[in-house]
Amino acid sequence: MKKISFLGAGSWGTALAILCANNGHRVTVWSAVKEETDMLREKREHVDRLPGVKLPPSIVIEDDLEQACRGQDIIVFSVASPYVRSTARLAKPFIEDGQIVVNVGKGIEEHTLMTLCEILEDELPNADVAVLSGPSHAEEVSKQMPTTVVVGAKSEKTAVFIQDVFMGENFRVYVSPDIIGIEIGGALKNVIALAAGILEGMGMGDNTKAALMTRGIAEISRLGMELGGKMESFFGLSGIGDLIVTCTSTHSRNHNCGYLLGQGKTLDEAKQEIRQVIEGVNCARAAMALANKHHVNMPIVEQINAVLFEDKPTEQALKDLILRERVAEYQSLSWQ
Repeated sequence: MKKISFLGAGSWGTALAILCANNGHRVTVWSAVKEETDMLREKREHVDRLPGVKLPPSIVIEDDLEQACRGQDIIVFSVASPYVRSTARLAKPFIEDGQIVVNVGKGIEEHTLMTLCEILEDELPNADVAVLSGPSHAEEVSKQMPTTVVVGAKSEKTAVFIQDVFMGENFRVYVSPDIIGIEIGGALKNVIALAAGILEGMGMGDNTKAALMTRGIAEISRLGMELGGKMESFFGLSGIGDLIVTCTSTHSRNHNCGYLLGQGKTLDEAKQEIRQVIEGVNCARAAMALANKHHVNMPIVEQINAVLFEDKPTEQALKDLILRERVAEYQSLSWQ
């Protein structure tokens, strides 16, 4: 039995907390939002995000951040990406040397271009930072539907320790040393999922969506490998696996936001309707900035930025993608 604390009580943090409690661990859940902790404590259910899914009686709901951080085997950061740095700063006085910290969010900080693990390492230099990611909707994990994810860590020992904690009958965990590849795949797939939703909202068919996902993973892997990620990660769970699930499911707030944009709604209107953090919107500018910084061609990301922030019509964005200069599918392949 291990002590696991979750900082952040949204749908994903709650689903993973339930998973760990069902695995027999001592689980604490903390949130900065008092209404959320009150609801979880009184209802034993995240009424807004995971209706009908009850928290095991053993899960402790905590308002005090120090109590949530002290003496834990693993501290899981499950806050939305815009709040990772501020939460880490609040938690820093209570983080002991060598503390295992697991990031389960997905995103890139716009003004620094750091991934979430890089933010945690920046704010918590004494911690052992890892990432857990993959095709894993909270709604399905909370209902114990079979799911597979990957844990990235600097040492195999840490990765296997986290694997043992999260592994269960319906939750299979793989390990990897490629933290940056896992994080880039998880962050950028949200941008491509916006595009997938736009296509569906426009009434496009399977051919168009398949093309988008295939070329989307090509863009993600180009940038990810430039940043030090490994090709295996982009064709694994945190790459193509997460891309498929996010581009095709109505569980995905990124897909749903894109769908509303494809139907002609503005970004503000789509945000108001979804009423949750849309990670792809937060990540799109950062992805474009990284592409420009490292001279990586990312036409889909470029067009998504134009639609989101320059009011470019979705029809024109699609047309511009199709009519770009003709090129080979892979520049590395050549005729004999």
